[in-house]
Amino acid sequence: MKPEPKTKLLPAKVAETYIIPLFERALTAVRDDIRDNPYIREALRVLPVKGYRSAIGNLWNACVDDLRNKIIYRSLELFNKSVVVGREIKSYEDFQKYVNDDQLIEGAYKIGVVGYEASKVLHHAKETRHLFDGHPKSSEPSVIKVLAMMDDCIKYVLNEPYPAQIIDLDDYMQNLGKTEFDRNEVAIEVALTELPEIYKNELAHRLFTAYIHPDASSTLRSNIEYVVPILWRVLSKAVQTEIVRRVDKEIPKGLAQVTSQAFAFVSLAGATIYLSPAARRYKIQPEVEKLKVSLDKWKVENEAVKELLPYASVIPPGCVSEYVWALTHTYVGCIGSSPHFARTDFYADEAALYIPKMFEMFDDKAAEAFISCIRKSDTLRRRIRNPQKLARLRSLGNIVQRKVSKTFPDRDILDSLVDPSKEREFIEAIR
Repeated sequence: MKPEPKTKLLPAKVAETYIIPLFERALTAVRDDIRDNPYIREALRVLPVKGYRSAIGNLWNACVDDLRNKIIYRSLELFNKSVVVGREIKSYEDFQKYVNDDQLIEGAYKIGVVGYEASKVLHHAKETRHLFDGHPKSSEPSVIKVLAMMDDCIKYVLNEPYPAQIIDLDDYMQNLGKTEFDRNEVAIEVALTELPEIYKNELAHRLFTAYIHPDASSTLRSNIEYVVPILWRVLSKAVQTEIVRRVDKEIPKGLAQVTSQAFAFVSLAGATIYLSPAARRYKIQPEVEKLKVSLDKWKVENEAVKELLPYASVIPPGCVSEYVWALTHTYVGCIGSSPHFARTDFYADEAALYIPKMFEMFDDKAAEAFISCIRKSDTLRRRIRNPQKLARLRSLGNIVQRKVSKTFPDRDILDSLVDPSKEREFIEAIR
């Protein structure tokens, strides 16, 4: 067997011929606006004479300088909220005096100047600088070490553009109260998406507080109603739950208007599923009772059903029976006559649009209440003797039949209800 050839090392002068262009090529990736940064220029000056320690130090200084400027541009206020420094940072000079590198990286990550991966890499780059530029007795850094650090600094900081500026929450809340507020969905989404988590959470709580305030203007409430659904999409589940549970704190205070606005906020956010059982009952039970005692009072029925619609998927177990009874009777309606309308089939028109959607939320428990209502309500059984009313009940039965499980005990009654050829069988079954 022939011996494997030994790897040939490049002569020192030839190696330098290749190495220096590597540094220069790497630095071409630096953003145009910081090409003249004194730390970068210094790194280029010392590299040809193998000043690798100094190059590492200068590269890190360039990174630190860029991070400070980006933080100032994005939001000093938010940096002060995100990092405990011991004093308020107001200027670049304050960063030099009071903020160490770890705090700088932590703050840059928390306010969105750098991402998670970048923060981890930058902590490693900081240790590289500390070891080789801060301790002269450490081993001599290699060309590969310098190139690796240079690549990290450029990729995660020096080549990255400035982040978007963060909205000032105080200014934003003031603008929400003005008729001139820009209700452009793209502009709002960009502004809110750029917010770090701490700011999103704070804004969400401030919007809730402003919306339920008894002295809030109609303009402010209208603009909040436009903003909340957009903000809600970028909130964590934990924060969504935290805000919705604030409703429970308002209920015992006894201020009906404030409590009503708190529920309205939850509804416009589409977050009724996070309401506590007590809060659901507080809102749902009175509306169910009002609907039940207002049979054939179409205006009241329309209003009550509209109020109940956002809570159709979260009806408390104790309210299910009455809820289903009220919806079923409202939808079926009554037979009558009117000098104003050429019809005999009467029901609450607006409520009739919503009730099928509410039946789509039924489970087996609600379906049992539906069958029980048909069996026990003399009023309903009397009304469905009319073919028009039976047809309306049948349309609800079709929805319920699709929603029940395979083991639903009264499936045979549903099957006979939805099949016009089994009308007699259905009537016999509910007697």
